[in-house]
Amino acid sequence: MSNENALFDEDFEDVFSDDPLADLVRPAAEAESAGEADVEAAPDGVVADNDAGMISPAEPAGGDAMLPAISIKLFYERQETRGLMEVCAHDRRMGRATIECIPGGIPAAIAYMSENPTPNLLMIESSDSAAQVLREIDALAEHCDETVKVMVIGAVNDIMLYRQLMARGVSEYLVPPFQPLQIIRSIGDLFINPDAPFVGKQISIVGAKGGVGASTIAHNLAWALSENVKVNTTLVDLDLSFGTTALDFNQETPQTVADALLAPERADDAVIERLLAKPTDRLSLFTAPATINQIMDIPDEAYSVVIEGARRNVPYLVLDLPHMWSSWMLNTLVASDEVIIVCQPDLASLRNGKNMIDQMKAKRPNDHPPRLVLNMSGVPKRPEIPVKDFAAAIGVEPEIILPFDPELFGTAANNGQMISETDATSKSSQAIDHLASTLTGRTIVPQEKSFLKKLLGK
Repeated sequence: MSNENALFDEDFEDVFSDDPLADLVRPAAEAESAGEADVEAAPDGVVADNDAGMISPAEPAGGDAMLPAISIKLFYERQETRGLMEVCAHDRRMGRATIECIPGGIPAAIAYMSENPTPNLLMIESSDSAAQVLREIDALAEHCDETVKVMVIGAVNDIMLYRQLMARGVSEYLVPPFQPLQIIRSIGDLFINPDAPFVGKQISIVGAKGGVGASTIAHNLAWALSENVKVNTTLVDLDLSFGTTALDFNQETPQTVADALLAPERADDAVIERLLAKPTDRLSLFTAPATINQIMDIPDEAYSVVIEGARRNVPYLVLDLPHMWSSWMLNTLVASDEVIIVCQPDLASLRNGKNMIDQMKAKRPNDHPPRLVLNMSGVPKRPEIPVKDFAAAIGVEPEIILPFDPELFGTAANNGQMISETDATSKSSQAIDHLASTLTGRTIVPQEKSFLKKLLGK
């Protein structure tokens, strides 16, 4: 046992408390009137207000990395604890770990360890008194290797017991209730190498059907993250044949993401950095070649290698995914920290979007559900499914709803600009800013124009 990961005394209370939830960051104009607003008023850009959209300030600074290939033995007393670990075992972050659940608590752990090799992580549950727990831990220590990590699941929030356990080399002490993600991240804190490369948050954006504007949302979101929220962001365009990132940002890029995908074994941090375009100090672009002269048959593993390489270089990675379905697409979406599905309020978007959302909920049970963006709402003379009915049928409330505004988006596209540059006060721009705030937990502070800019009309 080792106490290298013992918590400081002043952090003790946080170990047992649920992650606090902060209110959604909402545009000021909408926050004032949202109290009685109905969902059907959303086509004007109103942001949905629901508990699922809340952001916890305790979220890690980066994305969630996969655990290494470790063996975990849980000696439980309550069936609830076993059920919790079975949920954890199916989480995307635990794909390489092996978990075995054995009833009997600490006495069963002592009997097992006396005859079997020590696992990488020993999780033991006990509802006994503090004195009994300490006696059993001392007995267990005689049968464990010094390198084993031990996590104790106790019954009481006892600071003295906590300190005694830490002094004996216990790595972590938790008291229910807790959620699967808390357990997974607690395990990750024990085994993920602190010297390993940083892993940024991966945000994948995909359209429920072609032409819904998913790329436009991805590009404007990446801009909002970098220029309005002020966090370094990389946008990766994975629509190799028809991607529009270079056009939308008015960039000429002789090298593209295809150069990395065609030679993933050479795509180290230095190579990826050279391939990126830099339209601003905070925003980097991995553009697509957007050519049909060459049919590129990219192995699934190449996408994983390049995406992981890009994640190591930046806090936020936005993936502009093509409208298609394949094994690499599914793997990329499942591995994402956030999934955003863009729809229009029509039947095809409803059917496809629901299929994708249901799939992601099943594959990512401990992550935030896929976020829904309704785009191009309110097209004149076009029959549309009402927002309230659309949300009820698809199973999630929309995070933001963007109105049909061809003049704003057309002007921005023709000028090689984002809508925030074209009209920062528009409802669409404010909605995208809200989405960026929700994903980061940061508030966007409006920048006041200088007197000179006001005179120049900029």
